[in-house]
Amino acid sequence: MDLVGHVRSFVAVAEERHFGRAAARLGMAQPPLSQRIQRLEKELGLRLFERTSRQVALTQAGALLLPEARDLITGCDALLGSAARIRDGHRGLLRAALPPGVGAGTVAAILTELHERHPGLDVELHELPTADQLARLVSHDLDVGLIHHPCDVTGLELGPLLRCELGVLLPPSSPLAERAEVPLAALTGHGLVLFPRADAPALYDDMLTTCARDGYTPEAIRHGQGDSFVEGLILSVNAVAFSPAPPRPPTGPTGPSGPSGPSGPSGPSGSDVLWRPLVGAPLAWRYSVAWPRGRGSASVTAFADAAPGALRHTTVLSDTPPPRPLHLRPASEYWL
Repeated sequence: MDLVGHVRSFVAVAEERHFGRAAARLGMAQPPLSQRIQRLEKELGLRLFERTSRQVALTQAGALLLPEARDLITGCDALLGSAARIRDGHRGLLRAALPPGVGAGTVAAILTELHERHPGLDVELHELPTADQLARLVSHDLDVGLIHHPCDVTGLELGPLLRCELGVLLPPSSPLAERAEVPLAALTGHGLVLFPRADAPALYDDMLTTCARDGYTPEAIRHGQGDSFVEGLILSVNAVAFSPAPPRPPTGPTGPSGPSGPSGPSGPSGSDVLWRPLVGAPLAWRYSVAWPRGRGSASVTAFADAAPGALRHTTVLSDTPPPRPLHLRPASEYWL
């Protein structure tokens, strides 16, 4: 028996004191309404109404049960309303992640949009490299994340692919600082500061492969992600690092953003290192939002909308086609 539906019928008849008016209020015919009341009375073992040809009156038992019946309906309506708000992404907990090095303006823009559009949503935002995000998405310890390609995307759904071209961070003493654009091959003789391979193994290998194909094999590879640490290496050991163009002025709170992680914009304001674009744009970060297949809730969709928008407003993304065709595979993404 649909207990809540039958209780609604009881409350309607009790308030209208008339089966016809109660049926009209409930949007149903009178005979089914009478059957509902009879079944509820049988289920409860109580007579709820005294019926005559002229009027309908509550019995003593019906009058005693009416306040509790109203409370039940109020509680049920509150439950359904809460469920709808959770379903629509306005309430609940969203476990999301961004890779290291995403700029403060981007983080602020994502959280601001989520708060404005879904003020009751509790966002638990983590800073995790792509490899850790993929593991947590598979284990369902993470609802959604911003990942870097190439990587294994088996079992995931993806948002649109975003491409951010990379330039190079140089020490000011480098003769390459005089150039408007720097070919990869011209970096020969410089070491390279790169994010740890464990953070995004396929991306790490893809970048070194691209460098080798374009004539640059680093003399040494050093690993680092913190702004000051990477800048110190560039200034002291004849090294370079790859980075997107300096970020656009953010609309939210500002702060430093890392140059060396697989998502990091260029160095913080006042940095002593110099940024130059690479000839032909051979290197780029490729982002997309990812979530487990079949688990695209409204809150996940809200993050999938907010993250690309925030990146477009705070990062210099490329709208031009890549110089070589980009192929998406079930388990990887790579350049031919």
